Amino acid sequence: MATGFADAGELLEWLGTAASDIPGGVDPDSEFPFKVPLSFAGRIRRGDPNDPLLLQVLPTGSERQHAEGFVADPVGDLGAVNTRGVLHKYHGRVLLIVTGACGIHCRYCFRRHFPYREQRLERVLSDDTLAQLDSKEIQEIILSGGDPLTLSDGRFAELLEQLQGLEHLRRLRIHTRMPTVLPERVTPELAASLAGFRLPVTLVLHVNHPNEYSPETDAACRLLRRAGVQLLNQAVLLKGVNDDVATLEALCTRGFDAGVLPYYIHQLDRVAGSAHFYTPPAAARWLEERLRDRLPGYLMPRFVIEIAGKASKIPVAVRVQAG
Repeated sequence: MATGFADAGELLEWLGTAASDIPGGVDPDSEFPFKVPLSFAGRIRRGDPNDPLLLQVLPTGSERQHAEGFVADPVGDLGAVNTRGVLHKYHGRVLLIVTGACGIHCRYCFRRHFPYREQRLERVLSDDTLAQLDSKEIQEIILSGGDPLTLSDGRFAELLEQLQGLEHLRRLRIHTRMPTVLPERVTPELAASLAGFRLPVTLVLHVNHPNEYSPETDAACRLLRRAGVQLLNQAVLLKGVNDDVATLEALCTRGFDAGVLPYYIHQLDRVAGSAHFYTPPAAARWLEERLRDRLPGYLMPRFVIEIAGKASKIPVAVRVQAG
């Protein structure tokens, strides 16, 4: 994480890509900071201003354009906060904001405006928080952030140890981009901590384009699978990045080669600053129908959308029918 890029101009110079060719123009003063690790940067095509990996991370002037309906908290996270760092939206599941740090800053991030300083968990879970989590009403805990795998091996092991003692817990889920954006983060020590957890562990990757996979990513996924971790992928549908059938098909099949099953193709959460990535639900539905014609059932992801206040994510098809 210390050897990546924190300046968009430096990345473009390293790639041999002219800033003047970037759609929307580069915005060096964006309020949402720029961050790209070297391993991810190495997969961006040099000299290509429309590279799908570059578009995900480069701050542009398009982020400053006001768009109706694009807001700071598009999925109602703040309304779901029970206590600091604990979000309870869905039946039987709670989400823990374990950190505000990420290995990479994605420009479409739905938590780019989230107040992490006030809302992330304390370093050690308090007795009150553990008592709240140890409930018959909570069968699954989801570790999120930020990216929970930005925690050190030691800190992550401490967190797992605390969660081990929850009598009613049945499943653990982790949402992360680290196996693809920084695959060297998946260490033998991390894998050992996950293998030693007493309950089934599911790790949900966030991979949006097949070019994000690499031999290093494949090795990280193999290490996790040997630890008994179930690997799923949740992609975001992004205009200009993956909003075509061939790319989505390749994303699903390339992920399967790495041992990752498709889970969701997620409609973009309408967060302020991301409108230039938006693909309408009707277009998503069209893509879903075409993709189903090309993939076996076990490789077919669900196309979903999240609406603040709803009891679950809903199929994009339902949103299209409802207008």
